Amino acid sequence: MTLIINDVKKKFGQHHAVDGISLQVEKGSMFGMLGANGAGKTTTFRMILGLLDPTEGDVKWNGNRLSYKYTNLIGYLPEERGLYPKLTVRDQLIYLGKLKGMKKNAIIEEMKFWLARFKVEEYETKKVEELSKGNQQKIQFIAAVLHKPELLILDEPFSGLDPVNSDMLKAAVRYLQEQQTTIVFSSHQMRNVEEMCEDIMMLKRGKAVLHGNLNEIKRSYGMKSVSIRADFDLTFLKNSPHVDKFTEAKNGVTVQVENEEKAKIIFQELAEKGFVRKFEVEEPSLHDIFIDKVGGDANE
Repeated sequence: MTLIINDVKKKFGQHHAVDGISLQVEKGSMFGMLGANGAGKTTTFRMILGLLDPTEGDVKWNGNRLSYKYTNLIGYLPEERGLYPKLTVRDQLIYLGKLKGMKKNAIIEEMKFWLARFKVEEYETKKVEELSKGNQQKIQFIAAVLHKPELLILDEPFSGLDPVNSDMLKAAVRYLQEQQTTIVFSSHQMRNVEEMCEDIMMLKRGKAVLHGNLNEIKRSYGMKSVSIRADFDLTFLKNSPHVDKFTEAKNGVTVQVENEEKAKIIFQELAEKGFVRKFEVEEPSLHDIFIDKVGGDANE
């Protein structure tokens, strides 16, 4: 079971919302799609789901173009949540499960499993409008996975969740991956992507500016991050020609440099000034890479 996107483009008038992206996601993989608002993530998801037709290119799941007849194979958590506020959680999930072709007994069994997992069993008979935003998000997630989809699309699943609920949702997503569900998700929270994804694609204005294995991307990326602590003032590094970015931290500073050679020069300069307590060269974080590749688009 493989998701294949082949040179997909989507135009709205003269605007290229998605401009020639290709990717392949194998069964049981977790793939992260990143980008600023308007980068093309949601449009790509809607083409995967068959809600939008590509202007050019193909989107296929297990060799088939997805359409309504395959709806029982797919789970989708949209960025814009869409529950019926006047319905109880139970009635809502039974209704949505039936739309996916499930029998009532199977729906109730899965519903009780997920309500217990999210520790919200007491909300089964409550109306959705009575729930907090975080608990509504849990119910929306349950609706997306109730039918045990083969392919799960999650658009900003962690948005608005506190750390406890975010960890609970991450554990649920990992559980589904262990069951061999193929998962594609977007997130503005880079730490979640680093924790969960092996492969990523970064979009900027509809184009892929980065695509591949996350660890390999970080290793091969020219930029390095250096954490420094010393027994003397380090602010002189702000003006160093070898430093691309300088950030003061509580117990020292962090600088970004172009490569390890630049880091070596900085270390030699520091050693001449006094005792250096810490000098640690690290691969750039995904956050650093995102800022570098997406730049000003992050605020658009």
